Amino acid sequence: MHTTRDEPLQRIERPWGWFEDLGSGAGYKVKRLCIRAGQRISLQRHRHRQEHWVVVAGHGTLECGGSQQLAAPGTTLLVPCGAVHRALAGSDDLVIVEVQRGDWLSEDDIERLADDFGRAPREC
Repeated sequence: MHTTRDEPLQRIERPWGWFEDLGSGAGYKVKRLCIRAGQRISLQRHRHRQEHWVVVAGHGTLECGGSQQLAAPGTTLLVPCGAVHRALAGSDDLVIVEVQRGDWLSEDDIERLADDFGRAPREC
């Protein structure tokens, strides 16, 4: 079973850009993220899901597990469950289609380790 969309997509604004939920079903969710030029998402990990990113527009850098790769349209990245990761847009917006797979697909499954916008827990 999967969801269908008769209404327009709801764009969720974030300090780094925005995302839209494109669809979901049992054990998966598909999103489109736009990271604004020069911005980056938090350094994060997830306990309950893996993600597969496909860059569809723009350029930047993808980080996962301590490695970095240049991002351009067609670049893909598999983010295993528990892997520390982030994406950084270059001089233009970076657009990523993200497929999440796991047993709990919620924004509450984001553990922020570092964040440019003060959303990570303070270090002791």
